[in-house]
Amino acid sequence: MNTPGTSQRGHTLLELSISVALGLLIVFATLSLYRGQRLAYERAAETARLRDAASNALDLIAQQVRMAGFALAGMGASSGPDSSAALFGCSAGRPMGSDSAPVCETLTGRSDGILIRYAADTISTWPSSAGLPTDCLGQASAGEQITNRYYAKASSSTVEPELYCEGSGKPGTGQPLVEGIERLRIGYWLKDAPFSVDAVAISKDRWRLVTAVDLCVLVRGDVPSANSRPSYLDCDGVSAVSADGRVRHAFHRRIALRNGRESL
Repeated sequence: MNTPGTSQRGHTLLELSISVALGLLIVFATLSLYRGQRLAYERAAETARLRDAASNALDLIAQQVRMAGFALAGMGASSGPDSSAALFGCSAGRPMGSDSAPVCETLTGRSDGILIRYAADTISTWPSSAGLPTDCLGQASAGEQITNRYYAKASSSTVEPELYCEGSGKPGTGQPLVEGIERLRIGYWLKDAPFSVDAVAISKDRWRLVTAVDLCVLVRGDVPSANSRPSYLDCDGVSAVSADGRVRHAFHRRIALRNGRESL
């Protein structure tokens, strides 16, 4: 029985439907906002990873290029104790063979490679525990020269692209340094030249004329996208589309050689 002076009223089906619709709208809006923020965070994190990998690779190689041709006092030659040039490069390949007479081996990833030489001492390199000069991998090198060879290729174990270095401490054995580096693109400035050229255009006797290096690293992201194929500019400034859905970005740096300028 109803108490006198009071009334009870139930919700109509229309009101219930409106309430459910508003509730669903709030849920969908919340989910959409969450997914948008998560996507923005993932993109920012991916961009940060690309920049970190590129910065590490550029810094490592640039430091070595600046050392190219360093000679100890009294040596007299800008490229060290022998007549070999301080730099040697390969177009779409990596330097192989002996330090004094390197040759190029083609890489499927079309990455350029570079060989860098300079006099070995404990000032130009970090000394080992035994007080010996070390190469790019921290391996002790007992010779008069440090020779480091850089190139990029896919890892045989993870299939991920990486920057590799092969040092004179253990010739013929390269080790990965930076993950995500898919390709190196290297141009060389010869003395008094109006533009840079690829390694393939430099004859053996003209490597001593190199005064600067244009270095580009193409970095690939970690996470592929199933719903998009992002576009990017490669190291040559050509627009390309990512076939595997991974983000790619090219980073550039120009490096001047510091040693032996007067003999070039």
